[in-house]
Amino acid sequence: MNTNHLSAAMSKSINHVNQEAIENKRIVGSVVIVAKNGEIIYQQACGYANREQKIPMHTDSLFLLSSVTKPIVTAAALCLVEKGLLNLQSPVTDYLPSFTPKLDSGEQPIITLHHLLTHSAGLKYRFDEPNGKGNYNSLQISDGFDQIAISLEENLKRLSQTTLIYQPGTSWCYSLALDVLGAVIEAATKQSLASVIKTLITEPLNMPHTGFTISESSLLVTHYYDATPEPLPMPSPYFMHLGAEWNNGILSYDPKRIYNNNAYQSGGAGMVGNACEFIQFLLALTAKNNPISEQKLMDKMAKCYISSDFATQGPGWGFGYGGAVLDNPAIAQTPQGEGTIEWVGVYGHDWFYDPQQDLAVVIFTNTAIEGMSGLYPKKIKEAVYRCI
Repeated sequence: MNTNHLSAAMSKSINHVNQEAIENKRIVGSVVIVAKNGEIIYQQACGYANREQKIPMHTDSLFLLSSVTKPIVTAAALCLVEKGLLNLQSPVTDYLPSFTPKLDSGEQPIITLHHLLTHSAGLKYRFDEPNGKGNYNSLQISDGFDQIAISLEENLKRLSQTTLIYQPGTSWCYSLALDVLGAVIEAATKQSLASVIKTLITEPLNMPHTGFTISESSLLVTHYYDATPEPLPMPSPYFMHLGAEWNNGILSYDPKRIYNNNAYQSGGAGMVGNACEFIQFLLALTAKNNPISEQKLMDKMAKCYISSDFATQGPGWGFGYGGAVLDNPAIAQTPQGEGTIEWVGVYGHDWFYDPQQDLAVVIFTNTAIEGMSGLYPKKIKEAVYRCI
């Protein structure tokens, strides 16, 4: 199928999914972009950026990125490795001497930068504690997208007081590790994380709207949460109580955190951006001699460092640098190819890159958590692969 026919088929297939999702009020609005062989073949916004004011969604609408921040910070870290400023096998204490969380036994194990990047450091997130009860909640540790407005230094001080949940390198748990990595980057460069990201990533890739700050006048979408009969605008703060499949945890959102200068720059969840710029970023990762690296960074990021035995995104998925890596498509029951890297964001986002098809897909919605793990992203993926 030539590019024009592929693009036409893709438009028909995805637009049908969008129309159905809007009509059934599963999402309020979205931006979906698809690139094949490095060329964008589908780019469309649907629904509302703000339903109450009837502001339509646009392809350049701005979203709170939540964990879509992670691959951007990961890429910056890999660029610093190339420059000799970071060593992934070095202990975190080489850069942050006071970051010394211990095991139950009282032993202080070595946590390396590789452990941070792969979420195998023995840390976790506060939202992983059932019913909001546990050390992370008692110590009021910020997850990086909540209302707790403290410095990064203070958050790491609190994190150091927790007990590691396993010996680093022996298991996997999604965690605040990328926030720690953000502090490592600041220590190694003696610059703010925002400055490093701008210098290494967003400026070379012409991503002016992607960063850690935003003006009140910017076109940030209104974020919504799942409700019946339709999603509702998310207040600040908003506490989403999760089910058993999420360990009965509580997601603590604060859509206004991005405006708070006292809230630290979270390397795991603190950025704002749009889908157009994020697809530019993904395509740069997949290219050799790209503007940010002499290497094809996706080759490092999409390597399966963590076994799929840990089912990091369900059966068949391991973990790389910046996202889950598909090790066994048959077990995962997905049309995506082996080696696909994918991750999500709790404000309602999903993205992936399939190296078998040289296919990059970005799905940004303003509806949590349907846009992240509901029926909508699943249907979009099915629509994309029907056309390939």
